Amino acid sequence: MPIVPPSATAAAGRPESVNGDWLIRGRDGRLSTYDAVGDGIVCRAESRPGGSWLPPRRIGGDLLVHPMLGVGQGPDEYAHLATWRPTVQGEAGLVHTTHFRPALAALDWTRLGHPNEKGDWTGVPAVAVDAEGRAHVFVRNAVGGVSMRGQKERGGWGPWRDLKGEDVEEQLTAVTRASGCVELYGNSPHGILRWTQRGPGHIPALDETPLKVTARPGSLRALATSEEHVSLFYVDQADTVCVWRPGSEPAELLPAAGPGPVSVSRCTLDEVDCTLLAQRSASGRVAFAAYPTEQESAGAWWTESGPQLPLNARVSLSEDADGRVIAATAVPGTGQLSVARRKREPGLALEAWETV
Repeated sequence: MPIVPPSATAAAGRPESVNGDWLIRGRDGRLSTYDAVGDGIVCRAESRPGGSWLPPRRIGGDLLVHPMLGVGQGPDEYAHLATWRPTVQGEAGLVHTTHFRPALAALDWTRLGHPNEKGDWTGVPAVAVDAEGRAHVFVRNAVGGVSMRGQKERGGWGPWRDLKGEDVEEQLTAVTRASGCVELYGNSPHGILRWTQRGPGHIPALDETPLKVTARPGSLRALATSEEHVSLFYVDQADTVCVWRPGSEPAELLPAAGPGPVSVSRCTLDEVDCTLLAQRSASGRVAFAAYPTEQESAGAWWTESGPQLPLNARVSLSEDADGRVIAATAVPGTGQLSVARRKREPGLALEAWETV
């Protein structure tokens, strides 16, 4: 199926945005990336683990969609994707598909409807997958709260559920804990809001008290950092990257490298469990920082790599089939993708960036 070229959708008020880890390792060990290009969602995949990259392929059938995407991955390593499709003039509905392996075609889009029954798109969806492989699709609704629709244990989807919240910003961040339960975080003028599952299959419930901090819009990112904890990363008003684990006070980690979102991932560096951060820096290059996981007091420092990128470039992190860190950059709306792997030596030095 041909790739639809970039269109004027962003100019029409629809942001070109990808929410979640869009560079992931599949069940067969191959890496794949997901991007919103024009009126479709595009996948790029390795021909084999560590091999060359195949041409881009449109996934989910020929349904036209808006250029925004939520990506989640479950313990079975299947990719779950959610986006909005235009319906009638001025209205939209959410759709979902599952991509089992990079070598296979994704399922056609399943229509999930609208959290307010009908209306235009309301926010960029976020996706988390629980221990049973059930996708949960979260989105801001038309009244500024959050709604969720989740897959049932025996197939199909449950109803839309209102998770409450007030004045929630457009982009949410979802995560799956080590226990397999899902959590959601959202930013608002009242602080950072948190929704948690009390057990498998439960409806995520909103914490009574938000975290009273002011975070930069679009800067929230959650990561399971231990069996017990999820760490939430955000950038505050002083342009400092901060880390918060519920039950403790936020910690300042380091100054933000640039204005864009921060990507975070856990990896093993020199036999140490580390948290790795990446962000497009103010100079336009990709900045990396790493520190021992949950040991923010150890400090972290940015190191830049690669060529200069446009202001709207996004970064994602993963590990390849050999356990090596890999970073990818994408320029929204263009299909432009570049990747770099960690060198086979101590430290975090990367091989040369490759445009694929």
